[in-house]
Amino acid sequence: MRIVAGRLRGRRIEAPEGSLVRPTSDRARQALFNILEHGKFAAQGSPLAGAIVLDAFAGTGALGLEALSRGAEHAVFMEHASAVQKLLRANIASCGEGANATVLGADATAPPRASRIASLAFLDPPYGKGLAAPALSALRREGWLAPEALVVVEVAGREEFALPDGFTVADERRYGAARLIFLNSV
Repeated sequence: MRIVAGRLRGRRIEAPEGSLVRPTSDRARQALFNILEHGKFAAQGSPLAGAIVLDAFAGTGALGLEALSRGAEHAVFMEHASAVQKLLRANIASCGEGANATVLGADATAPPRASRIASLAFLDPPYGKGLAAPALSALRREGWLAPEALVVVEVAGREEFALPDGFTVADERRYGAARLIFLNSV
């Protein structure tokens, strides 16, 4: 896996063997960031420029690192699995982004009070476990999402997703086995 574009383009991101982590495919990640930088969300300028980004269920950190590569100011990576946190920290270090990143060993469905407020958030929970909606509610309750934050949720293509209070759907796209749901917090 590699960073697709931006100043870190081509940098390698390591992923663990097995099914502990399911990184967003390069194709879906490229499509996602094209939408953010060149689609309707970029009407007022790129939502990545100078953004504080939350990468919940961070895994390898691919989404947050891609955001940093494309102009985000800081990324908070929230990852519960301690075995994955070590790899995540190594990926951040190999990209030279330690000063622009915070790694929290936390469960996105029961996060601590926000240390930073994100204008852009990515949630890529394990497929089929119904974690996206509870995580969105918890992150909003604990102050992680700015008013009018843009939130991108990745779920399995046919997975049920119950939109929690406080969010509206702005767009939805399918890429292979993944469905990307773009939300605005209200």
